Amino acid sequence: MQEKKMIHENIFQSPLSTHSFVNKYVAKLKALKPTQGAKAKVQTRRPLWLQPPAGCMKVNVDAAISKNLRRASVAAIGARDQNGRFLGASRVVLEGITEPEIAEVIACREGLALASDLMLTSFRLASDCANAIRSMAGTGMGPYGQVMKEIKEQARDFVFVDFVHENRNSNVGAHALARSLISFDRHMSGC
Repeated sequence: MQEKKMIHENIFQSPLSTHSFVNKYVAKLKALKPTQGAKAKVQTRRPLWLQPPAGCMKVNVDAAISKNLRRASVAAIGARDQNGRFLGASRVVLEGITEPEIAEVIACREGLALASDLMLTSFRLASDCANAIRSMAGTGMGPYGQVMKEIKEQARDFVFVDFVHENRNSNVGAHALARSLISFDRHMSGC
């Protein structure tokens, strides 16, 4: 809906104002009380953040693709220790990237860059893209072979890197950050 208003009506709503609107809407919903006799049971399910192994940090990565703008955003977030203590995050907006799997692989590269910036030595990098994680172990070059080669070379700079696939439910933070960036004007061209 926001993309349509931005494109067709030249109306742009910042992520902060969208966030404020949602918070106010949720507060209003909480204020509503169910009618007598009708008790609503709302079961909320919290996102499940999976801990890294002992002695390791964890970096969750994800990507988002704009349907109309030929743009992708990638995010590396979390860089957390086993207690969930937040250490940092990183994000990049890329022009001309329209293939989700390529964006996911670039997100993995961004996760390694974040780990390097934070001077991590041992960490687990988690993505919700199974193909990207499988490609880390493969030798093929495919459409993102050069990025994969760069990732494998960068991984050698660390004592231990464990590339793992995790369900999107445990990758909510990285997904939300990547999604929120898709309409920003500042971006990086190419890979």
